[in-house]
Amino acid sequence: MIVSDPSTHVAQVLGFVKDMQYPMAKKYHTVEHLRTHAHLRPRTNFISCVARIRSALSFATHLFFQTNGFLYVHTPIITASDCEGAGELFQVTTVLDNEVSKIPQKQGEPGKVDYTKDFFSKPAYLTVSGQLSVENYACSLSNVYTFGPTFRAENSNTTRHLAEFWMIEPEMCFCDLADIMDCAENYVKFCLNYVIDNNLSDIEFLSERLKREND
Repeated sequence: MIVSDPSTHVAQVLGFVKDMQYPMAKKYHTVEHLRTHAHLRPRTNFISCVARIRSALSFATHLFFQTNGFLYVHTPIITASDCEGAGELFQVTTVLDNEVSKIPQKQGEPGKVDYTKDFFSKPAYLTVSGQLSVENYACSLSNVYTFGPTFRAENSNTTRHLAEFWMIEPEMCFCDLADIMDCAENYVKFCLNYVIDNNLSDIEFLSERLKREND
């Protein structure tokens, strides 16, 4: 057994934090303010609670589907297909606005991008859904699911639209609408129970914060 000698430990103060200059005071901060200090916001009770709950929900998601016979499939984040065709997409390219990549047009007309010089030799985008890819696996492996980031370039400031979010997309074989509804209901109940059992203190803190905001 190795015993450390406390007398050999040395601590050196490199600098002091000036209270008036530190951006995160011991007080209530809005979410908008926290976004301007991304490297410090995980130290706040609010963001740390959200992070722990999100971690628990992610684990519960995999636990639910894995214990119910689903296979986890990774689907492409960069794709040439517009899965749903209902929204704007973020384009991924290596040519940008390079004049060398333009196709010559008639005099006075703007040049078009020559995608044959691009990385994928055709337009590519950040995925809006993994559905098309995961359906192929379902045809071979039966019940599967994908859980990953998706992107939408819709210029909307409502709470119903996000530029980036994580989406759960299960594909079930040999089932009807009732089976799908039961799966969705059981999944939500499982996740809620898991968070209540493992993150009750975080939920209580967020509940109290919400009350203060509404008062």
